[in-house]
Amino acid sequence: MSEQNLVLIVDDSTTNIGVLADVLETAGFYVLAAKSGETALTLLETLLPDLIVLDVILPGIDGFETCDRIKSNPDTQEIPVIFMTALTDAADKVKGLNLGAIDYITKPFQQVEVLARVETHIKLRRQTRQLKDLNEKLEQRVAERTNQLSQSLSDLQYAQIQLVQQEKMSMLGQLVSGVGHEINNPLNSMTGNLRHAGRYIQDLVEHLQLYEQYYPNPVEPIAQNSEEIDLPFLLTDLPRLFSTLEIAADRMNHISRALRTFSRSDQTTLIELNLQEGLDSTLLLLQHRLNATSDRPAIQVTREYQDLPPIFCYPGQLNQVFMNLLANAIDAIDEANRGRSYNDIVENPNQIYVATEFHNDQALVRIRDNGIGISEEVQQEIFKPSFTTKPVGKGTGLGLAIAHQIIVEKHQGSLTCQYSPQAGTEFTIALPYLAE
Repeated sequence: MSEQNLVLIVDDSTTNIGVLADVLETAGFYVLAAKSGETALTLLETLLPDLIVLDVILPGIDGFETCDRIKSNPDTQEIPVIFMTALTDAADKVKGLNLGAIDYITKPFQQVEVLARVETHIKLRRQTRQLKDLNEKLEQRVAERTNQLSQSLSDLQYAQIQLVQQEKMSMLGQLVSGVGHEINNPLNSMTGNLRHAGRYIQDLVEHLQLYEQYYPNPVEPIAQNSEEIDLPFLLTDLPRLFSTLEIAADRMNHISRALRTFSRSDQTTLIELNLQEGLDSTLLLLQHRLNATSDRPAIQVTREYQDLPPIFCYPGQLNQVFMNLLANAIDAIDEANRGRSYNDIVENPNQIYVATEFHNDQALVRIRDNGIGISEEVQQEIFKPSFTTKPVGKGTGLGLAIAHQIIVEKHQGSLTCQYSPQAGTEFTIALPYLAE
């Protein structure tokens, strides 16, 4: 069997496999199927498909663990993985993307959508292979055409960065925007009804109090029931309960607004943005990684914001830069924590410092952490495409290169890095106030 346009479907549902196989084979793809993560990993020892459609919920090891093993294997780490799931939690989807997946198909799936996504990523896979092959051929001619090769290679690398950036921003923007839209309507309904319910409960409480005032000696069944349900406690605690629910609803509103802020779509038009809003929405989306774990206390985040006028920029792309820098800061802290005791971390806490200021007609954003640090040698390389200090399969090396391109080329600004053992690692973004 030819391995060209070969798709591996990993799903424990025979029905799902049958439907997907029919759709893909009709479109001219070759299809292999596995009903568990273990079976899929065994197949990958002898066959390398062009794309993997991977269910999250599987018997044995789940889809996340299967994807992690695929991306940790040098022989399979470049194979695109599309997750297929009925889960709607944004954290689960972001987890999948962080593990190396390139897309999500939500169950119940639409056959037309599945086919379109598979065809798109097969095409991107083929283009990536072509770029890789071309790079290898160009490298063979380094000795005789050094200058021309260097320029050509640089152009190809940045073309690849733009392709990856556009694809990631499109997928992440649609994912986050979709989640925010889906929870917005029920959240508004819940918030509005909580207010009405609170007033209704208060009216009932006042009505009961009037009964107690004018009928202080109720009949025995009422008195007994009042004692059984601990009526005084209920009358005191119920308003507190509704207050707690309103606080929770307000928290969910903040998250919903953060999702909408983070997922703002902009490719060609400058849009006015308050930088603090972008930073706060990104920090809120990363809150689950900042919280305390069994290995360490919560990472302390210090914000020092100066009052800045709104800046014209590409908000979606700028938020992508914030996400990359803050996620890298968390990674650096977790790496530095290896081998440290919980008490040691409590005494010398993990910290991330985020600040904005106005300087020389520029808006500055500083993001500093006290993580593992960056050597001078690495500082010279970190903004280059495909350079990464993370283990194989854990990073593409494109994150900081994309961030640098967004800041420097899109916004005519600068992105720099400094490290000292005393102050930690600090990235500084300088943004000029562009005209609309």
